[in-house]
Amino acid sequence: MSDPLFGAVEAGGTKFVLAVGAAPDRLQDIRRVSTSHNPLETIAEVVEYFEHRPKVAALGVASFGPVNHRSGSIANTPKAGWKDFPLRDALRRALNVPIGFETDVAAAALAEARLGAAQGLRDSIYMTVGTGIGGGVIVNGAPVQGLVHPEIGHLLVRRAPEELPEFEGICPYHRGCLEGMASGPALQARWDRPAHELPEDHAAWRIEADYLAQLCMNLACTVSPEMIILGGGVMEQAQLYEFTRARTAELMNGYVALPRIEAPALKYPGLAGALMLAMEAAR
Repeated sequence: MSDPLFGAVEAGGTKFVLAVGAAPDRLQDIRRVSTSHNPLETIAEVVEYFEHRPKVAALGVASFGPVNHRSGSIANTPKAGWKDFPLRDALRRALNVPIGFETDVAAAALAEARLGAAQGLRDSIYMTVGTGIGGGVIVNGAPVQGLVHPEIGHLLVRRAPEELPEFEGICPYHRGCLEGMASGPALQARWDRPAHELPEDHAAWRIEADYLAQLCMNLACTVSPEMIILGGGVMEQAQLYEFTRARTAELMNGYVALPRIEAPALKYPGLAGALMLAMEAAR
């Protein structure tokens, strides 16, 4: 008898990434579809993908947020057309399978904790630093949920010492929060070109490292994880890890022990985490 097949959906504000697999480390048939301003168009493409493959035992959905865990919907998002959309129920009705539902960053945190950089550790945090900034918190091996879920990307930060005087941040809700100052769009707004076009020795990376170091110190002081994993497109600048570790140590100033600050070990942590959610939903 062959192993049961599970489905994985990593739902992002720009694209949905889809896969099937018998285990999180055996993802197959990975496909990307654009996130339309009309959710029903995107859902139709997702459903078509799964209907043209062997039936899955369950589906895991790792969604951009904020989300409402109780209703399985996307909550307060600036993505046009998606506010309050019942993502979990729309897929459940169409595919008629059990569905596990989490934020994309919580799913990625789960995968990195069980299979990736934080494997064997009890407490860890995964952060994605890209188009937006978000984080998933793992405590005692499980994702943290509270009144809503951790919204680490909107922590308030103080201005970096080398910050441009005229730059005030781009977050539509908080202006100068972490996402408003350190996301990919924030880098582009500050320097008038995409982050990937900035050279390694550009002043941008010291400023970026200061905000990421404030993030790491705040997490160390509040959650005390054993490891903080920094992923996402902005972190493709490898020197950022060295800069961030050094600046975090400066800010902490020897007060308490620092967690390890590492890169992700998995190629598709959000997708692998979504498959884990599917396996748990099937059980």
